[in-house]
Amino acid sequence: MDKLYRLGAIFIASIVMAIAFNMFLLPHEILSGGVTGIAMIFGLLTPINSGIWLILLNLPILVIGWMKLGKTFIGNSIFSVAVTSIAMLYIPIVQVTEDALLSSVFGGVISGAAVGIIIRFYGSTGGFDVIGLLLTMKRDIPLGFMVFTLNSGVVFISGFIFNWELAMYTMASIYITGIVVDRIHTRHIKLSLMVVTAKGDEVKKKLLTNLYRGITVTDGEGAYTGAKVKVLHSVITRYELAFVRPLIREIDPNAFVSITETMEVVGNFRRDENYKKNPM
Repeated sequence: MDKLYRLGAIFIASIVMAIAFNMFLLPHEILSGGVTGIAMIFGLLTPINSGIWLILLNLPILVIGWMKLGKTFIGNSIFSVAVTSIAMLYIPIVQVTEDALLSSVFGGVISGAAVGIIIRFYGSTGGFDVIGLLLTMKRDIPLGFMVFTLNSGVVFISGFIFNWELAMYTMASIYITGIVVDRIHTRHIKLSLMVVTAKGDEVKKKLLTNLYRGITVTDGEGAYTGAKVKVLHSVITRYELAFVRPLIREIDPNAFVSITETMEVVGNFRRDENYKKNPM
């Protein structure tokens, strides 16, 4: 059921992204960023549909992602790219509004939300999303900002091929897309987790089995009751918070849990291993 739910979310988001392309961006020749933007350029300059170019350009990047991010992630990414490409073939290119600025804003918001959901459910739209994820595994940089930086080259390409006014609309669109992606994809946000529990060994074992994070355990004592407790400290991502809560509640419903946002993590956070084992 989890797999079907994940694929269903990716399927819907991929269609929504195709709608954003064909109804907001392409009618005004406003491009998406990265490989998708290059596919749009080729689609506008050649008789071959942008969806076909999207598949061809993504193949080498997906092969690299397969080796670095795992087959499940790339399988979901291929599914997303295929759905988007097919949807772009059948969804008509219709100009929803004549205002290019409105189209760039709404196209950026819609495509950003779609990309964020796809990545949230352990997939990608291929292209620079895969490259951005590989880079964010090494550095705690927001994915949207990373992808925006990588996509900026497409803006200059579109400026030379078309005109600089459209290039600026493209820049606005991919900037908005990056902001929306970072509102949905919050993996770069780290949280400090503190758990005070009378069942320290059980909670520690459960978290170590499912969380793939380091945990520091100290002895504590309740000031009012005098009861002996264990205090568990760890740093997790915002994604992991969703399943950490029920894990703790399952072992000790009366545990005291404190969660605060962490500005920076120095040391081994085990980003690489954890991304494959726990995509969420």
